[in-house]
Amino acid sequence: MKKKTLKITGMSCASCARTIEKALGSVKGVQRANVNFATGKATVEYDESITGPGDFKKAVSDAGYDTLPEESKDIFKVEGMSCASCARTIEGVLSKMEGVSQATVNFAAGNLNVVYDRGRVSPEEMKKEVKDIGYTLREGKEGSAGGDYDKEEKLMKKAVDKVIFSFIFTVPVFALMFMALLEGGVAARLPGSGRLWVLIQGLLAFPVVFIAGFETHRGTFNSLRRGSANMNVLITLGTFAAYGYGIAALFADVYPFFGLAAGIMAFHLLGRFLETRARGKASRAIKKLLQMEAKTARIISGGEEKAVPIEEVRLGDIMIVRPGEKIPTDGKVTDGASSVDESMATGESMPVEKRKGDEVIGATINKQGFIKVKATRIGEETFLSQVIKMVEEAQGTKVPIQDFADKVTGYFVPAVIFIALVTFIMWILFGPAPALSSALFASIAVLVIACPCALGLATPTALMVGTGKGAQSGVLIRDGAAIQTMKEVTAIVLDKTGTVTRGEPEVTDIIPAGDFSREEILRLAASVENPSEHPLGQAIVGKARQEGIEFEDTREFKAVVGHGVEGRVKGEKVLAGSQKLMKKEGIGISDLKGTLIRLEEEAKTAMLIACGGKIAGIIGVADTLKEDSKVAIDELKKMNITPVMITGDNERTARAIASKVGIEKVLAEVLPDGKVAEIKSLQSEGEIVAMAGDGINDAPALKQANVGIAIGTGTDIAIESADLTLVRGELSAIVSAVKLSRYTFSTIKQNLFWAFIYNTVAIPVAALGYLNPIIAAGAMTISSICVVLNSLRLRGKDISMAAVTEAV
Repeated sequence: MKKKTLKITGMSCASCARTIEKALGSVKGVQRANVNFATGKATVEYDESITGPGDFKKAVSDAGYDTLPEESKDIFKVEGMSCASCARTIEGVLSKMEGVSQATVNFAAGNLNVVYDRGRVSPEEMKKEVKDIGYTLREGKEGSAGGDYDKEEKLMKKAVDKVIFSFIFTVPVFALMFMALLEGGVAARLPGSGRLWVLIQGLLAFPVVFIAGFETHRGTFNSLRRGSANMNVLITLGTFAAYGYGIAALFADVYPFFGLAAGIMAFHLLGRFLETRARGKASRAIKKLLQMEAKTARIISGGEEKAVPIEEVRLGDIMIVRPGEKIPTDGKVTDGASSVDESMATGESMPVEKRKGDEVIGATINKQGFIKVKATRIGEETFLSQVIKMVEEAQGTKVPIQDFADKVTGYFVPAVIFIALVTFIMWILFGPAPALSSALFASIAVLVIACPCALGLATPTALMVGTGKGAQSGVLIRDGAAIQTMKEVTAIVLDKTGTVTRGEPEVTDIIPAGDFSREEILRLAASVENPSEHPLGQAIVGKARQEGIEFEDTREFKAVVGHGVEGRVKGEKVLAGSQKLMKKEGIGISDLKGTLIRLEEEAKTAMLIACGGKIAGIIGVADTLKEDSKVAIDELKKMNITPVMITGDNERTARAIASKVGIEKVLAEVLPDGKVAEIKSLQSEGEIVAMAGDGINDAPALKQANVGIAIGTGTDIAIESADLTLVRGELSAIVSAVKLSRYTFSTIKQNLFWAFIYNTVAIPVAALGYLNPIIAAGAMTISSICVVLNSLRLRGKDISMAAVTEAV
């Protein structure tokens, strides 16, 4: 028996769910079908030898409903790309396949991110489709999301060998070419100096153009075969034209261009190698993360300590970690205490104290004490694996500003070929003698100086370096589009509890009313709050335990969302919550108004306690501000971002807390389901809104915001509702995120400017005959390398709060 979950659309009520259950249950081979109307999902248990998902989808369709595609998201390595045009071609072919909803190729990283319906298309079919157009897809090693860097090292070595091979033959060709230029020089005095030395140049150039350049020409053939054109086409046209004209020199009195053909190909191959090497540096962050993984672990097995490979660690294993050792995988401290260096996860250099019950992150370093750790996450579920996957997925997304560059790239090569053809004709018609040589010289220069690569690398390389730097600083970017949106943010909504404050409230005041005593109030409040998971309620429970007060059993417990809790303690109805709860229950609080105002002005939350229809007293609870909240708020203001605090607290308490950190705009008494409406209201006022919250309770609000930021999630970073996830719980991490996005987007704009200005200036200069094609080939390489090197400058940027001015 197997179990399958389907997403259903079109249901309007519970009756629809029952109809679908009946339809699925009638399929032969289905043992049980359950449809959850609330989640819109159907779970089917079936015998896979009799039926399968196809039958289920048909049954649902016949019943008048639809199933959503069963989408998977995978990352593949792409081999054989030579420029951004190749990436566009692969995207176009895959996007046309039935079942593929999104295909994004990062030329700089050599990665394909694809979202597809496994029921309609398989990885093998996609691989075949891509192979038919001349490229290769390969799946990455399990757990590293395509991080097969060993193979890349071998490809780099092969590229070096090819460059050396090409220059071994190109240097003698250049020597002969320059000798021939010397009037009455060595070449002129050698026997048979005319045709013989031209033939020698041709023979020396042949291995460079046709052997070292074989893969370039094969790429050209594959590109033309599918009706598209890439950079390989430009190089092939340039070298073939030069070599063909050299052959003509064997039979006619024209200048041989063999040296030109060899030089273009040799410099092209050198440029490809240097560009690939530079791109490798851009992806160094992921390589570093992969290298951080622990290779072995010491676990307790059968009462004895045993060293095992990290792959053999299982959930629940107790690991021994000594001072100076890496913590093998994510877990929870079961024994001992120590300080742990978590800089690889958070970017913070200060060690963090860990005691029994605390969570620890795999690959972080135990600095001092001896600890025992229970493994809670292994393999692909660990924090480090999630970070690597998230970074690679982010690098596979696109920044909106890239759309224009992609459109230009799509028409670039055909446009350059057209310009080269016009150049050739104009030089033939109007150029000086020898017109044919001059026309060929200028048109070849146009072909080889044009560079779609610089355009294709402008955004991906900056995104690669930016996301990598973010990962090393505890700023995890899920979607590249968030980088562009984040730099445009005008307002940031901060959830009070856990974002501005620590989220660890403490009882500060216990004020009895009427005949109730202090101890009785605390006992009643703790008893009714004990079943609650709310931080304020748990603070009261903790205070009662601290004072040794015993709880009573609570019956008929109910949480009143946004207002408090109620239940029966020893038969009496007990309430704990806000003024609104008391008003709803008809309990007068006029005698305590002055006390309420005082507590709220002191930034304390006043919890009203009532028993048997009478007010029993007030418990004041205060949450501590995070140390960096005020400084971070000041920094956000310097960046022209308006901080807005949102909370369920009453207006007076909320404003008291906000004033301490310098926040002027406060949204108070907002229930959890009201946060989305408040964000919509800000957006309707023209604000570009970022929302920072815990990523779980605030999920709808994070989705509604222009940029959703999940903050202080610890090891649980796979928050689907967030565009950015901040490992650190401090507000300073938001400042780092804003700065990183601004630096990255600024770099992207610089790269695009350089790429466009290079091609805009270089192509006309080449067309006018001012550039030797060999120099043009070198210039093309330099343009791509400049873009990559400019992106690498991001690694040296300071995204801490101490350096704000430059980002602003």
